[in-house]
Amino acid sequence: QLQASGGGLVQAGDSLRLACATSGRTFSNRAVAWFRQAPGKGQEFVAAYRWSVRDTYYAESVKGRFTISRGNAENTVYLQMNSLKPEDTAVYSCAASQRGVITSAIRRGDSYSYWGQGTLVTVSS
Repeated sequence: QLQASGGGLVQAGDSLRLACATSGRTFSNRAVAWFRQAPGKGQEFVAAYRWSVRDTYYAESVKGRFTISRGNAENTVYLQMNSLKPEDTAVYSCAASQRGVITSAIRRGDSYSYWGQGTLVTVSS
């Protein structure tokens, strides 16, 4: 079970931190990712964290503004979003893989078996 939280309404330039928590199996040896879907658009990869190698991956559109990180325990991942733009407005969902994910597949939605409900981020101009 994944639980995403932290969304809200902010102004352009503001920051938000999203959290993805699991109440079941920990994230150890798995990959955890954030995807988003803007109104009228398809799902878009945002960021991912590979637990075993502690690697992070970002979409070009958020690189330098967003940071994905792990919590102290192995059951939480955060997405720190800075310098938010109106085009970041979307429903953000977190997802976790069943096991490790290779680099070439880290941005693919079908690499992830478990999905949490989305949290809405709205950025006003």
